[in-house]
Amino acid sequence: MYSHSKDSICFDFVCLFKNVFLLQHQQTLLNQLREVTGTTDVQLLQQALQVKYRFHKLSNYLVSLCFRVLEASIAENKASLKRTHTEVWSDSPNPHDRKRQENCPVGLKNVGNTCWFSAVIQSLFNLLEFQRLVLHYPPPARMQDLPRNQKHRNLPFMQELRCLFSLLVGSKRKYVDPSRAVEILKDAFKSSESQQQDVSEFTHKLLDWLEDAFQIKAEEDREGEKPKNPMVDLFYGRFLAVGVLEGKKFENTEMFGQYPLQVNGFKDLHECLEAAMIEGEIESLHSVENSAKSGQEHWFTELPPVLTFELSRFEFNQTLGRPEKIHNKLEFPSMLYMDRLVNRDITRIKREEIRRLKEHLTVLQQRLERYLSYGSGPKRFPLADVLQFAMEFASSKPVCTSPVEDIDTTAPPGATTALLPPPQPDASVPPEGSVSGPQAQQQQQQQQQQQRVSIHKPFTQSRVPPDLPMHPAPRHITEEELRVLEGCLHRWRSEVENDTRDLQASISRIHRTIELMYSDKSMMQVPYRLHAVLVHEGQANAGHYWAYIFDPHQQRWMKYNDISVTKSSWEELVRDSFGGYRNASAYCLMYIDDKKPFLIEEEFDKETGQMLSGLDKLPPDLKEYVEADNKLFEREMEEWDALQARKLQQEKLALAAASVAAQPMSTEPCPPDNTGEPFTLEYTRLLRFAQEDTPPERDYRLHHVIVYFIHNQVPKKIVERTLLMQFADRNLISIATFCRRLYFFQHPKTKVWHQDYRKFRDTTVFLLIGLELFLKKSYVESLMYLIYAYQYNKELLAKGPYRGHNEELIAHYRRECLLKVNEHAAALFETGEETEVNTGLSIMNELVVACIPLLLVDEMEEKDTVAVEDMRNRWCSYLGQEMEPNLQEKLTDFLPKLLDCSTEIKSFHDPPKLPSYSTLELCERYGRVMTSLTLSRTPADGR
Repeated sequence: MYSHSKDSICFDFVCLFKNVFLLQHQQTLLNQLREVTGTTDVQLLQQALQVKYRFHKLSNYLVSLCFRVLEASIAENKASLKRTHTEVWSDSPNPHDRKRQENCPVGLKNVGNTCWFSAVIQSLFNLLEFQRLVLHYPPPARMQDLPRNQKHRNLPFMQELRCLFSLLVGSKRKYVDPSRAVEILKDAFKSSESQQQDVSEFTHKLLDWLEDAFQIKAEEDREGEKPKNPMVDLFYGRFLAVGVLEGKKFENTEMFGQYPLQVNGFKDLHECLEAAMIEGEIESLHSVENSAKSGQEHWFTELPPVLTFELSRFEFNQTLGRPEKIHNKLEFPSMLYMDRLVNRDITRIKREEIRRLKEHLTVLQQRLERYLSYGSGPKRFPLADVLQFAMEFASSKPVCTSPVEDIDTTAPPGATTALLPPPQPDASVPPEGSVSGPQAQQQQQQQQQQQRVSIHKPFTQSRVPPDLPMHPAPRHITEEELRVLEGCLHRWRSEVENDTRDLQASISRIHRTIELMYSDKSMMQVPYRLHAVLVHEGQANAGHYWAYIFDPHQQRWMKYNDISVTKSSWEELVRDSFGGYRNASAYCLMYIDDKKPFLIEEEFDKETGQMLSGLDKLPPDLKEYVEADNKLFEREMEEWDALQARKLQQEKLALAAASVAAQPMSTEPCPPDNTGEPFTLEYTRLLRFAQEDTPPERDYRLHHVIVYFIHNQVPKKIVERTLLMQFADRNLISIATFCRRLYFFQHPKTKVWHQDYRKFRDTTVFLLIGLELFLKKSYVESLMYLIYAYQYNKELLAKGPYRGHNEELIAHYRRECLLKVNEHAAALFETGEETEVNTGLSIMNELVVACIPLLLVDEMEEKDTVAVEDMRNRWCSYLGQEMEPNLQEKLTDFLPKLLDCSTEIKSFHDPPKLPSYSTLELCERYGRVMTSLTLSRTPADGR
């Protein structure tokens, strides 16, 4: 379909290996490729590689193939790591939890390591032109005449994609299940040896299948004419390759789909594009000299409406024998102007100007460096500072004596003769009473030794005399010399500072000129707006995928993370997509032509002019399909409601039966008579307890329900009725009087308040047992009690601040317990023993992974988010370590669940069964555990 000159093929082959594998690895790769294909003709192999590189459907397959061949040559990476189809999501049994909110986009369920599917499909679905093409695709009329792969794979997938898109448009569910479409795609990748589905390959395969499906229909509709494929028109463009190989010029046009870009070594998308469009030494393209040099330029001649860039964030580490992820930061704009890659004449002029400016910039930076790092030794300083130091030295007070000489080391401290030499005795006159000869010499030596020993005080005697300066200073300098020297140094320093400022200003101007080189209006005529960013978090072998997609009608970014679809912002996108933050970064950018609004415009009814929405956007067959699915979901909700109503009715009947059994003999209501002093004393005592400010180890709410009621301002009638029940139990009043009062003090919220108090006691028991186990370091057993203590307590505190316990205290120990459990599971995994590893991963899947959304959804404090990141980083650190293939397989299957950023609460364990404690036992045990925490300096106290 496209012509390729021999020179162009040879040039591309050499450049590819030079850029990707280095020249020394070319022969190795050819040998490995020859072993795989069985071909011995090197030229044929080169052409085969180049044809795959040039073929418009598989524009980057050569790079993928080369990586796979190189990986296959490493023995330890030959083992195939199969992915298990474990369910990541568990549906809530309550269908109302799965009901779509009004105008909220529909999510996609993760059916087992398929977050990549969700990210790509949602990005394409939100291209409304692509959405319309898929929804209104009619199946071919002559299905039986089609090839087997199209009849049993491409077209079935197309039909499943139509159904999936229709559900994303009109479903009443919060999220839908893409299993049927995913299974068709997975069948095409069964031979893949990668740990997790290669997303770029999947996207290529998806677009290939869609192109084939539309090509069949286009050929059927336009017999005798050249068929027009809407997928090609939407996603494929053309570029012109202009090159020189050993003095011979070549030029040819090629087609491209997703355009691959290298990330390593570049700071932004423009630099990546410049590097991708220029190969070799481009000066040889425009000059007669240097004819032996080779170079090539790419120029876009036809840009597609949807422009997709694949960011190559994975590279193969030949030393370690495995791929690694590049976490470098790479910036990209929300509006990308492609003029510099389209307008050849102007761009070449500007490139030449930038090249000249950069050369001048290099010279200026070298000159500036000489000013800022002055000197010839290993230590260098700014020249202006050196001159300033010299001026300060010259201006110091001159001293005529050395700071170390003429100091008397034998004089006692504080002596006035410290700077004077000791008196020397006259050698010709012997002192009185002295002896001569050897005995005299010996006596003199002993005296000198005693003198030296007796006055040796190094710390006081080495003190610098007070009249010497504390810093170096010139010993001899005249006023005239100082005046001349200061004048020179002042002038030189001024000149140096001016030169430095001029150099820095020139460098800043050049940087600014380069930045604004393409900012004139003539180079802003081809705008592309960022539509979607596909993000990967994790390492090369495993991770989690999600997408940020711009909603042009609401003018905001949305985050599509499997079943969770939430509002987002440009700031959040930048944080997660540029790289350098955690292990998350963009791997695919999707831009759309800003001058083609039909790509994102809604469809309008031709007769009424009204915008179509919901089911009105669907063709009749899909509308019927979605309506049937909605009816099934509505029936599921109705059955759930009916089941809950039956349960509620059964509870009411049970309560009615209990009340009939306790019916008083006389139903005449009568006001309460005065119960006398016992009632008053008891109420006064409990009121005093409620008014006391007590520490958590002496919480009177546990001692008596009346204290709990007073704290929460329960209606007085309920308080009196509850207290009367206590008096009846103590036989302080007659049963008949109690029954009359019980009937009189009935209140509609009595049952609700007593239920709250029972929940408060249950919360206390959960917290008590959880903290006891935590203090015993039984962290796995403790976790579920602390989780439910926090959840129950949160529900109570939502009704009032005194209905539960201190939230910060429970949150702290829940978080600490989760970290301990994570560390315990990691330690089990590190043993490498099959049983221990399985136990550790089971703990992670059943406890830690299930609990992480509980920490993220509350957003109570940053400590919970930090704890989650610490746990994730603990497991991600294993990706860079050597381990057995079976461990690698288990880790690869587990990590996407751990890295899942969704805050959707998945199915959870039933709460542990609670033992029955008497009030006395509960208060004593709770007091002991709170006292232990207080001694351990808990992060919070009080209620």
